Amino acid sequence: MPQHAYLFVIATVVLGVAGIIVWHFQGRNRPTGRLLAQIICFLGMSLTIHLADVVPFRFEAPHFDENSALVVSAKILWWTHLSWATIGFVRIYIVLDRRPREARLVQDLLVAIVYLGVFLSILAFVFGAPIATLLATSGVVAIILGLALQNTLGDVFSGVALTLGRTYAIGDWILLGDGSEGRVIASNWRSTYLLTSANNVVVLPNSVLAKQSLTNVSKPDETHQIVLPVNIVPNRSPHLILAVMQEVVNGSNTIVHNPPPIVSLVGINGAAIEIQLLFQVRSPSQRVSARNEVVDLVYRHCVANDISLSLPPATQAVLEAPPKKDVRPVSSLLGSTTELSRLKPEERDRLLASAVLKSYEAGEKLTNRFAVIRTGVVEVRGADDENIRLAPGDTIGALEPQDQCSRNTDARAITRATVYEIDPASIFAESSEDPGVSAAS
Repeated sequence: MPQHAYLFVIATVVLGVAGIIVWHFQGRNRPTGRLLAQIICFLGMSLTIHLADVVPFRFEAPHFDENSALVVSAKILWWTHLSWATIGFVRIYIVLDRRPREARLVQDLLVAIVYLGVFLSILAFVFGAPIATLLATSGVVAIILGLALQNTLGDVFSGVALTLGRTYAIGDWILLGDGSEGRVIASNWRSTYLLTSANNVVVLPNSVLAKQSLTNVSKPDETHQIVLPVNIVPNRSPHLILAVMQEVVNGSNTIVHNPPPIVSLVGINGAAIEIQLLFQVRSPSQRVSARNEVVDLVYRHCVANDISLSLPPATQAVLEAPPKKDVRPVSSLLGSTTELSRLKPEERDRLLASAVLKSYEAGEKLTNRFAVIRTGVVEVRGADDENIRLAPGDTIGALEPQDQCSRNTDARAITRATVYEIDPASIFAESSEDPGVSAAS
């Protein structure tokens, strides 16, 4: 090798080593500076290796002299810096707007392709390895590994597909086709981790997850619909039953009222009027409490409006209608209220004389008196200016006269409502005659 070529080869090696040192000290936090350093170093190496009459992309059999090691080192360093410069462009300019995970995945795939191409190029153009034979051998090995790692590779590629599709994100609540559901707490290319409502962590392989139908409850938000079927004995008109069921959903405090809940008459036959209550909750954690409240309201409104729930369709029995009991509704309501439930039946009977039934239209404000709701929905302003909806059996106002101005004084009817108003003065007048009533109050 001529003396000038030898010097240029040494310069190429020195530039390559210097580029590695600069690349290391630049750090990952300065990608632009790294890229500029790599471009400058690669251009300098390309110039010096060209002046040394060495072609890095052509194999030349080494002569096993003192210069051969320098030539091989120069070629390897040239290919290495070429790969780093290419990767620098990929990291900076391959960007997907508002999709960082997908952009990172595409970048990693391109970087892997660059490294593989440079590795094969070094084998072919530096060491003269037969690439065709290597590819054929690697193909056989790849088939063997693919069969051995079939499940693992299926999970990996399913994870890539789920990541690119952006089906869900960390923190989303998802519902699977087999009924499993939970909040996504972690996800990788192998599996996805769900935290269920029972506070258990379920590990789902991505290949299994990709084959199932998936509902993302958190998109666009966690508000979602619940359907509650109700069957009513057809002894009242569907129009009346529809109005009562509308009062049920309007009187709930745990469901969402915007958009408003829906009552749907699904069907009718000789056994029942089939109804569906469609309402929404703010998050999956409120489904149980909302369903419990609505079921309780269905029962209370049906009792208040003399509506009977039908038997299940599978019940094969014919029951005679029981005779109606001569029970005044106000008596049963007084027995169900918290403030008056401790009174004895005969003591509550003495209070019936002071109960006056009054009706209020929707939007009308109720008088500032102690009352028990018979039918309809009433809204009161409670503590911290929070609006609370009351159903049949709930009380408005305070039984004690001194508390009358401080509790539930601002009440108005949401739907047409009937209430039993009771004069506290008459109650205490009666209770003063009976020490038992006074003590219970």
